[in-house]
Amino acid sequence: MSVFILRRLLQSLFVLLAVSLVVFFAVYAVGDPIELLVSPDAGQAEREALIARLGLDLPIWQQYGHFLWNALHGDMGVSFVHGVPAIELILSRFPATLELVVVAILLTCTVGIPLGLVAGLYRERYLGRGIMAGSILGFSLPNFWQGMVFILLFSVWLGWLPASGRGPTVNVAGVPLSIFTPQGWSHIILPAINLAVANIALVLRMTASGVAEAQSQDYVRFARAKGIRPGRIVRRHILRNIMIPVVTVIGMEFGTLIAYSTITETVFSWPGMGKLLIDSVYQLDRPVVVAYVMLVTLLFVLINLIVDILYAVLDPRVQLTEQSQ
Repeated sequence: MSVFILRRLLQSLFVLLAVSLVVFFAVYAVGDPIELLVSPDAGQAEREALIARLGLDLPIWQQYGHFLWNALHGDMGVSFVHGVPAIELILSRFPATLELVVVAILLTCTVGIPLGLVAGLYRERYLGRGIMAGSILGFSLPNFWQGMVFILLFSVWLGWLPASGRGPTVNVAGVPLSIFTPQGWSHIILPAINLAVANIALVLRMTASGVAEAQSQDYVRFARAKGIRPGRIVRRHILRNIMIPVVTVIGMEFGTLIAYSTITETVFSWPGMGKLLIDSVYQLDRPVVVAYVMLVTLLFVLINLIVDILYAVLDPRVQLTEQSQ
């Protein structure tokens, strides 16, 4: 396992280097942040002083070299707009995004897996067909439109839940979280559901497909022939064997939701990393955009590694070391 982890870490370094190169040059080639940061009434001397202070007077390859050297020391630059380190600014928004994603993933697991199990076990009946037909909506509805419908229905018409914001927070080990307050839950329900709908449909269909396939396997038929109770067959023989692809999807979607929760956070004004990214793009806050992409890439790399290791835990047939040819 140590050889596998070392090899993956080396691959990850090359991935991070390639991403940093592409993102840096792409972001720094778009727009001129000086036009947004400097007042129209500012003189030329003030303008040039700001350009020099931000390091924008250097050739782009030299700017990238400075960025890469500083990144190796944990410095991803200073936000042009906020004047604080980009990493510090992003991490200050991370708890809000993390708790939103965690609630969305919990909803995905608690709703998607049981519904998929029912749909797979009763696929030839109206119940199973109805669940599978309803799951199509999860893939079909645009995320932003879906969020606005939730706001219109539950906030405007019914007045049950707030339409925006995060609500009051409680410090847990120095981290501000809103899920430990009743008002916080009322704020997080709508954006979490909006974020989870597509993933519920995905996990549901994968689970149903796995259950349908597992029921035709010899080990399930043999278990039935031995007279094992149907509930035990489902728990020990069907559900356990279909969890590997489901765990893979859930693991990948966890990183995806953190990286691409921008639409949901924007629609519901959720003060997380996604909304910060959108605001930074509008403001041409280059260090924040680059730092965000690099952190997300690192997150995906770590999640991939964890999922691969979980493969071996869930299925002993999976080997983490290279097999001899």
